[in-house]
Amino acid sequence: MKNNRTFLEKLLDGAEVEWKPLIKVASLTRGRVISKEYLADNLGDYPVYSSQTVNNGEIGKINSFDFDGEFVSWTTDGANAGTVFYRSGKFSITNVCGLIKIQNNLELNYKFLFYWLSIEAKNHVYSGMGNPKLMSHQMEKILIPIPPLPVQTEIVKILDALTALTSELTSELTSELTLRRKQYEYYREKLLSFDSLEQLNMGGAKKKLIDVAIYVKVRILADKLDKENYVGVENLLQNKVGKTSSNYVPTDGAFIEYLPNDILIGNIRPYLRKIWLSDRKGGTNGDVLVIRLTDENILPRYLYHILANEHFFEYNVKYSKGAKMPRGDKAAILQYEFDVPTFEQQQRIVSILDKFETLTNSITEGLPLAIEQSQKRYEYYRELLLNFS
Repeated sequence: MKNNRTFLEKLLDGAEVEWKPLIKVASLTRGRVISKEYLADNLGDYPVYSSQTVNNGEIGKINSFDFDGEFVSWTTDGANAGTVFYRSGKFSITNVCGLIKIQNNLELNYKFLFYWLSIEAKNHVYSGMGNPKLMSHQMEKILIPIPPLPVQTEIVKILDALTALTSELTSELTSELTLRRKQYEYYREKLLSFDSLEQLNMGGAKKKLIDVAIYVKVRILADKLDKENYVGVENLLQNKVGKTSSNYVPTDGAFIEYLPNDILIGNIRPYLRKIWLSDRKGGTNGDVLVIRLTDENILPRYLYHILANEHFFEYNVKYSKGAKMPRGDKAAILQYEFDVPTFEQQQRIVSILDKFETLTNSITEGLPLAIEQSQKRYEYYRELLLNFS
């Protein structure tokens, strides 16, 4: 007779899985305020972790530490609310992080808890004053499955190996993708250089952005938005590679509406070079500029390539205002000047650049798809191993 038991059922071999809220198995604490000035004045060897996801959340090293041992931490608020990390050693965390310490003598593996919360925590993120949050009072309610310790250990062993393999593959693919993007940027800059466009324009007059486009002010209600059509500055991707799904969707209020062929530009920290040409209808907030063409003699994708050009972002950074959190100057952006060759020449330029962009950035083919598929395979097996329902 065929054995239809799942791998997890075989691991459990009939053993019971006890479920408890997190507060019954662990203590939860918060980090403290650690400013940039404090980091600069107290340089040392012990890492400080905050809400960012790059570099494992590390924002610097100081000469002291607040915690020593094995823990699980999570981001409490902001765009990355609900992101979970495994921590060990001597370290500190900032006030936008929470820390979980398993009760003494409880047979619960830290890595097992980390893997479980990596799936479950995001389901409990909520909106607090318009800001995504997962505070301790919500985190502590999350139910934790507690199979026998040997089962936990085996699951962790498998997931650690899968994590290492996925990370290695993703790193290799990302390196190749970075190289392709550099090649694409080279050809974009070459085609859109002043000398090249002036020759194509044959001495024609330059255009300012204000002459051919407007900032959109029309509003769309929150009930029309979802994770795919809501765009905040946090889910616009750095370095001109579009956007990703939003981890946070507002549930009330009115937002700036965008339509297909509108150009969205992140207006906070313009040096991050966040830009996306819309292919749908949706909404965004005041931290994102929505630029709409009003001149029928200009192709939307031509204007997009002009504004995705390095020269535009250098201009934008030059005129941005503010030190700690600079913003692009909306009036100065509208004064940006560029060449507009004939419609036929625009089409030729767009055709060349689109081919490079599709090869480089499209999520439906090539390296980006391979990276996405690798991550999805990992998530599939992780959820299979942790499916205790």
